[in-house]
Amino acid sequence: MTAKGWTSAVAFALALGVAGEALAQAPACEPAKLATKYPSLAGKTIKFGADPQTPPYTMRDGADFNKIIGADTDLARAVFDCQGIKYEIFLGGWSGLLPATISGQIDVFWNNLYYTAERAKQVDYVLYMQAGTGALTQAGNPKKIGGLDQTCGTTAAAGLGTVEEAALKKEDEKCKAAGKPGVTVMTYPDLAAGIRLVQTGRADIMMTDLAIVESLAIDNPQTYARAFKILTGFTIGAAVKNGNDELLKAIYEGLVAVQASGGQKAIFQKYKIDPDLQVAAEIKKD
Repeated sequence: MTAKGWTSAVAFALALGVAGEALAQAPACEPAKLATKYPSLAGKTIKFGADPQTPPYTMRDGADFNKIIGADTDLARAVFDCQGIKYEIFLGGWSGLLPATISGQIDVFWNNLYYTAERAKQVDYVLYMQAGTGALTQAGNPKKIGGLDQTCGTTAAAGLGTVEEAALKKEDEKCKAAGKPGVTVMTYPDLAAGIRLVQTGRADIMMTDLAIVESLAIDNPQTYARAFKILTGFTIGAAVKNGNDELLKAIYEGLVAVQASGGQKAIFQKYKIDPDLQVAAEIKKD
């Protein structure tokens, strides 16, 4: 073999070695290794909280009222099954799920929870998608609201304590500073209550997650429409109480494996969520 051939052979062998190492390190689901990898979770049933009135993230199956489906619910199941973790769903109003997580009533809040630094003082996140905000209005957009800067003089609804509530209050201040009528901000405790505000005409718009707004508008075109959307740059994740590090790690490593297999993108496509909204799994503690 010539020197050139020897060099090529060595380079090829090294390349194979690197590729083999990468394959060996590729994330994989190993449910049988739960007790070894996460001993505190062995034999335990994890409760994850969700609001069944937040389509397409969590909702009741139209064919079976007792069956809970949705992008977040399916993703949570895929991750827990990947890790061999037993689980059950704790259903409740969305606004009550964060306090339930902090108090230890549930183990995981997995239902369209935006990351904020304030929330991260009490919970740790595993991020898995980016978010946008949508404005739900009545069919035909009767007040022709085309953006947040067109909400002066309107009544707008947002979830209590959400980033949307803060954005609307800021817009209210801007309207008044410009000598225009302000934004009347109404808050609601759960999504169903917010939707009713739009449905009954008590609110001109409801600002919430973009995928929820688009799902409602697509499924109910005679009742709702999307007034506008904003790409916010916010991220969404599953959250556990601060200090619950082994569960946090298990969720993170399970998400890495599910993402590597294409499972998360397949779930998003099933529920008509843009798969490009997926972001690489990341632990965020502050």
